[in-house]
Amino acid sequence: MIPVNRNGEVWVFAEQEDGSLNEVALELCGKARELADRLGVKMGVVLPGWNVRELAYRPIHHGADKVYLVEDRRLEHYQTQPYARAICTLVERHHPQIMIFGATALGRDLAPRCASALRCGLTADCTDLDIADVNDPAAKTVHKNLLLQIRPAFGGNIIATIINPERWPQMATVREGVMPLREPNMQRKGELVVEKVQFVEEDFAVKLVERHREPRRVNLKGARTIVAGGGGVGSKQNFRLIHDLAGVLGAAVGASRAAVDGGFIDKAHQVGQTGTTVRPALYVACGISGAIQHRAGMEESAKIVAINWDKEAPIFGVAHYGIVGDLNQVIPMMVKAIKERPKD
Repeated sequence: MIPVNRNGEVWVFAEQEDGSLNEVALELCGKARELADRLGVKMGVVLPGWNVRELAYRPIHHGADKVYLVEDRRLEHYQTQPYARAICTLVERHHPQIMIFGATALGRDLAPRCASALRCGLTADCTDLDIADVNDPAAKTVHKNLLLQIRPAFGGNIIATIINPERWPQMATVREGVMPLREPNMQRKGELVVEKVQFVEEDFAVKLVERHREPRRVNLKGARTIVAGGGGVGSKQNFRLIHDLAGVLGAAVGASRAAVDGGFIDKAHQVGQTGTTVRPALYVACGISGAIQHRAGMEESAKIVAINWDKEAPIFGVAHYGIVGDLNQVIPMMVKAIKERPKD
């Protein structure tokens, strides 16, 4: 068990693949910087891989004081066991007090393996992190400066705050997009720490024979405009209206969970707590009632337009502009008006 080190650093796992850093790592750097400042400690990033030294400077520009670099040709492509060995070795060597992973497919695979090996707790799919003192009546003590790991529970109907006062590092995965990507400081300096990890033969029991990667078809996080449809659209055939409006606006197509569950569109388009968190310049919600799970994934959009026949729908509570009406009539009128507007 790793000892509790209240002067330990706050760490982020820097996920990379094929020499490209996953944006979630940079999102987490901003939050980790905030947590480290509140604790009065340094913030570090762990970067395993091969030929990835050049990637180390981006986390520094986004707030890291140190980047722990583990380069080994056998780490060129991600495999669970050798990456877990690298992470656990560094944790045992340096005793950070907090370790954060992105809740990506890779992060969700790696973080539990590390938590199990280190015998510490792990909170998955967090939507926020904070630092606070926590009173423990049973132990008649106050735990100072614990990490509050905040995440939806019971299908998103409540928000749970989870703490880990005894078994450290305090470890969490955080969903993509929930932490804003902060502007980098290109003048910022940091320390590159080159680490050596001793692997054993069993770490490479799995051999990579071939790799097949399917390119991402939808990039909701990068879209400046999103038109999203909900269960109120009614059918897969009727969802064509959402595509039509998105087409004239040059927007990406999003959806609520109700629309995905109804088979109107595939899950890659889902926005919300169980989908993608987005912050576009314009978000048009069509036939979306506005359940808390969906609002959590889009309410920080710069401008929100809602179309719904129910004037009491919760979506109007976060919308900047609301249209009460039948989307089957409203959307064709919007498409026609946009097509007919004078070109600049």
